[in-house]
Amino acid sequence: MTPARIAIIVVALVAAVGLALLVHGLFGAPKAPPPMVTVQAPPQPMTRVLVAKTDLAVGDRLSAANMSWQSWPASTLNAAYVTDGVMTAAPVGGAATAVNQAGKTVTDMATGGGPQMQALAGAIVRQPIYAGQPITARDIVRSGDSSYMAVRLPEGMRAMALPLTTESGAGGFIEPGDHVDIYSTHADTSKNGGGGMITETVITNVLVLAIDQHADVPKNTSTLPGSTITLEVPEASVTTVAKARGQTGLTIALRSYADIGGRPGGPAAGDGHAVRLFKGGGAPELVTAQ
Repeated sequence: MTPARIAIIVVALVAAVGLALLVHGLFGAPKAPPPMVTVQAPPQPMTRVLVAKTDLAVGDRLSAANMSWQSWPASTLNAAYVTDGVMTAAPVGGAATAVNQAGKTVTDMATGGGPQMQALAGAIVRQPIYAGQPITARDIVRSGDSSYMAVRLPEGMRAMALPLTTESGAGGFIEPGDHVDIYSTHADTSKNGGGGMITETVITNVLVLAIDQHADVPKNTSTLPGSTITLEVPEASVTTVAKARGQTGLTIALRSYADIGGRPGGPAAGDGHAVRLFKGGGAPELVTAQ
């Protein structure tokens, strides 16, 4: 065999091997990608924020029934939010998380929501708060704040003050939150000559807002003496009460809790009150004042 033929055979073999390797590379099974390693981020700290349980309107009073605690990421916490002061890891689910949540619920029920919730109970909503919205100091007003009374008054009501003494105010046992009737005793000018005294009903079943500057009864106090009583009066009765305030002989009668239903107002037709008229030195005359 000549050297030229041998060279041709060698070149042909090399070409065949190269072609085989090329075909195997094109049509062979693809290699599996390298495994991906997932790195979990560390759990973010969480706290609990005090939120409204239901929609709250202006004038609503906060209580444990309309507030609740909601888990909140500490990284998005606003300094104005009210928290329970406890930082925990983010929940990972499972039985452990359920047990932890149940324990917090039991603790809240036993402590009335905790000291932070109890501190806000009784405050008045100043602007609407929607369900799930965090409660902040600018949303509420508390007793003693400058705008407390204006926020507390319902629409159509006015706060009016009357002089108060122990004798005219049920012996000092009237407290904020009670309901009272107002009577006025003055000279009777309806008959010729006058000379007698008559007692008239000014308004009935009005709410006591405050005694002096106290809108709530101080603790460990059986009575709350004062010189001024502030009442919640319907707008339509403001002039009637103002006229009576200019007269002497006002009497403030405390109503029973069993008799505070209905709206405040003047005496109903036929709902008279027996009073005695004293004229000169004669015997008193029993009449009915409307």
